[in-house]
Amino acid sequence: MRSYRRHRLVVPVLLCALTMLAARPTAAPGEPGSGTGTGAEAGLSAEVARLYEEAAVATQQYEAGREEAERQRAEAQRAEELLDAQRRHIASLHEDLGRIARAQYRTSGGLPVAAHMILADSPDGLMRGQHAFSQAHLAVNNAISKNQRAEARLAADEARAADRWQALEKRNVQLAGLKADIEQKLETARSRLQGEADAAVAAGACRGAVRLDQPETGFTDGDWVAPVETYVLSASYGSGGARWSSRHTGQDFAVPIGTPVRAVGAGRVVKVSCGGAFGMEIVLKHADGYYTQYAHLASLAVDQGEHVSPGQWIGQSGTTGNSTGPHLHFEARVTPETGSAVNPVSWLAARGVSL
Repeated sequence: MRSYRRHRLVVPVLLCALTMLAARPTAAPGEPGSGTGTGAEAGLSAEVARLYEEAAVATQQYEAGREEAERQRAEAQRAEELLDAQRRHIASLHEDLGRIARAQYRTSGGLPVAAHMILADSPDGLMRGQHAFSQAHLAVNNAISKNQRAEARLAADEARAADRWQALEKRNVQLAGLKADIEQKLETARSRLQGEADAAVAAGACRGAVRLDQPETGFTDGDWVAPVETYVLSASYGSGGARWSSRHTGQDFAVPIGTPVRAVGAGRVVKVSCGGAFGMEIVLKHADGYYTQYAHLASLAVDQGEHVSPGQWIGQSGTTGNSTGPHLHFEARVTPETGSAVNPVSWLAARGVSL
């Protein structure tokens, strides 16, 4: 079964400038994981990590814009209903004006005051006529004034609605363009990163740790986390397939190349290697005696012998080794070697991490 989980990003919006630390001695050829990548390699890994975070932020902003558009669309629909009511009211006022005008015409309401005086049968009749004329004149003026005010409100409301829509559409177009531009740059950088990783694995020599700035996680040494923040679960533990000699020994997380891979808990790096079925891989030993493996990576961010903390970035995902597409292969083991794996989903669940 596929599951999907999203977590809140912990890096500041568009301010995650990732840089490498001070250069360390480079490993001798064939000596895995005991040095630092070259400046170009470290810069590329940092660029992928930075673009990865920027793309995530841009996606969040774009999705927020889409949600705002939906809210605005609902508000616009309500506003349109109110505008329709105003239009009906104005139409009713127009009908009232027409009735008043026709009534005045039939009752000679348009005659001058002198004519009313001549035609009046008596002073009382003259007063009644004048009162009726004044009332009709006042009603006409009030109706005209109400109609003018209603039409002015309608025009203002329609203008405001149009302005809101134009501003919203412009903002969403800008966000979509920004998101597409970042994603294009990220895709190019990912391709380059994977190409360098494939070359290193083919040579059987890891390029060395690429030091990236670590996010502020807030985790303590007793915490446990998922190995990646955003993912889709793919091949599960124990599943069969032509790619494995017997059964799948881990849990696969389908993630794009360059996705930061995290240590699931505090531990020590006991193995860093390149080549073979797992491609670039890291194995950690944890305080409770268990081991975790992170395989098919595109870059390494730790060296053998280092201590790591929960949530620390230890590498970037890829598709090196025996892999049919970008993903992280994660195992929980009793020993550091292949063949001692346990169900990683249950293992993480026992430590409070639900995938």
